[in-house]
Order: sequence, then C-alpha cells, then structure tokens
Amino acid sequence: MANTPAARPAAVPESPTAPVGPGRILLGLNTFGDVGENPDGSPQPHARVLRQLLEEAQLADAVGLHAFGVGEHHRKDYAVSAPEVFLAAAAARTTRIRLGSAVTVLSSDDPIRVFQRFATVDAISSGRAEVMLGRGSFIESFPLFGLDLADYEVLFEEKLELFDKVRAQKPVHWEGRTRPAVSGLSVYPPLERHLLPTWIGVGGTPESVLRCAQYGYPIIFAIIGGQPRAFRPLVDLYREAMAKYGHPMQQVATHSPGHVADTDEQAREELFPHWLKLRNKLGAERGWGPAGRGEFDALCAPEGALYVGSPETVARKIVLLKQNLGVDRFDLKYSNGPLPHSAMMRSIELMGTAVAPRVAELLADSPAR
Repeated sequence: MANTPAARPAAVPESPTAPVGPGRILLGLNTFGDVGENPDGSPQPHARVLRQLLEEAQLADAVGLHAFGVGEHHRKDYAVSAPEVFLAAAAARTTRIRLGSAVTVLSSDDPIRVFQRFATVDAISSGRAEVMLGRGSFIESFPLFGLDLADYEVLFEEKLELFDKVRAQKPVHWEGRTRPAVSGLSVYPPLERHLLPTWIGVGGTPESVLRCAQYGYPIIFAIIGGQPRAFRPLVDLYREAMAKYGHPMQQVATHSPGHVADTDEQAREELFPHWLKLRNKLGAERGWGPAGRGEFDALCAPEGALYVGSPETVARKIVLLKQNLGVDRFDLKYSNGPLPHSAMMRSIELMGTAVAPRVAELLADSPAR
C-alpha cells in the first residue's frame, strides 16, 4: 500500500480555502453542542440543545459570519454525535455561512460514508459544506464502535489515505488492513463546484502538521491553553512542508474558546463559572490539577488562549493573533459547558455585528505581517 495522496483532476476551480492575505481574517464559530442546565441545575434534554443549536446557526448566518462548525462527540455532556445530520438541517435554514464539522472523528468512521454525507450537505447547501478531520481528543467512539485503541494511529492514517482518494472524485483503488479493499469503484454523489474543502484539525504535534501538509490540506490548530504565539514554529513548519511537497498554499486557522459580551467584566463573569466547571471536569478525567480564577484571568489576558471580553477586547486579540501567526481564519468555540443559550446568542450577535467589523477596521489601519 503506497501512502501517497491521490492525484487531483486536471481542472479544479480555485479552492475556497486559498489564503486570504495579510489584511484580512475570516471569522467563524464552532461548538460541540454543550449541554446546558435547567434552573434547578439538572441537564437540559439533548433534543432541546440541538434545536437551540439550529437557532444559533441561523443567527451566525444572519450576522454575516464566515463559518459554523459542530464537533462530533459521544458522551452525555455534548449533544452532537451526528454532525452531518445537523448540518443538513442548518443548510435548509441558512443562505451564506459555510457549514462544517469541528471535528469529524475519522478514525472511528468509514471514510467513504463521511464523504457521501458531506457531499450531500454540500448539495443541500449549494456548495457551502466543509469537513474537518481529526482523531478527536476523546476516545468514547472507539469502544462504542468496537475499535481497539491499540490501532489509534493506523486507523487514522489508513482512513485519511482512503478519504483522500475518495475526495479526488475518481475511481478508487485502495487496500489496507483496517477495512476491505476498494477496487476501482466510484463514490457518489460528486460535488458540483469543487473538491470537498477538507481541513485537518491538529492539537500541536509536528507529526500531525507534516501529515496535513503531505496531503495538501488546510490546517486548523486547536489552541485551548497557553499562548497562541507559541504555535508559530508549527505554523512555519506547515508552510515550509507545503512548499516542500509542492502543494498550493492553503489557509491556516486556529480554534479557541471564548465569550463576547457588552463589557469585559460582564463577559468574564458570565463565562467563568461555566468555564471552571467544564475545565475541572475534564481535568479530573485527564489528570490535570484543579483550576481557579488565576488561571482563567491569565488565559483572558491579551496573550492568552481565551477570547473573552467586550467586542473591542476580542477584536484586538484576534488582530494580535493575525500579527503573531499570520492566520487566515479564526474560529471561536462559543459554547463553554453549561453557558446559557441566551448568553451564547448574544455572543454570536456581537461577533458578527461588532467584533468582525472592528477587526476589519484594525487590519485596514495596520495590516498583519
């Protein structure tokens, strides 16, 4: 089995993921469908969360944001386990916004079916679908679908190779050890306008960056702690590797949590208890020590990884990200634990109506390098 990306068709329209240049950054949103709480502290039904999520996607479209992504999980604190089904519903209620996953756990899915489902979303949305592929930071899908964690690496590597061949929209020839071979079969439906925009989500290892560049895909870095500027060597590595492999340069994006409100104080006070609850729950699962207000405030500082504050504060922080990393796109994970739906709706509204135009103004005055 040759681990080489599939050849592209000779004539392909310009990719929707081409770099945007130094004076611009695209702004998107993503969410895992975090399950909120009722007034008595009990968890909301997953069905209600999903219906609220549709309202959030509609608002993101109405205020002119670039993209809306939903992440696949298989646990009780997140409502989205089938991103493509949700995205198809969102496609019918929106008109301009790009719709994607954040991420699709390719290791525990069938690459052919992933392509078919996103090709269907692309048709329903008139060309607005995109997929972000990753291994995911949770492992619940492995036992759920009868997979062995010992195959964690090979499952992703082989399934990414097969997906790339399917995405090329030519008869597929592939064989490996994680699923039956495919011998010259075609996969339907094809996309109308372009190849399916496909991102690789990475957490910050050089190996993941190089794998993404090998396939020539755009890359999105999940920056959920520390300082975003620390990712500069990985961004440079990606661009160097893309040139080495001879691929056209693609967009570089980052994903980070945050919350926008009318004032800095309001944003921090609304988010902190929900951030703390989520952070310490995940920390207990992963062996991290407990967090407190000091860690939260440090992450909210200008160089930290939480984008929390008034529209002016968040806009300036996004511009700093552009200056430090030269990214083409920033996606705000606007859902944070049981943060109320009303607060998230206001955050979405402000991202589109206040943060986005302010970022454009600041970049026009002083374009990023």
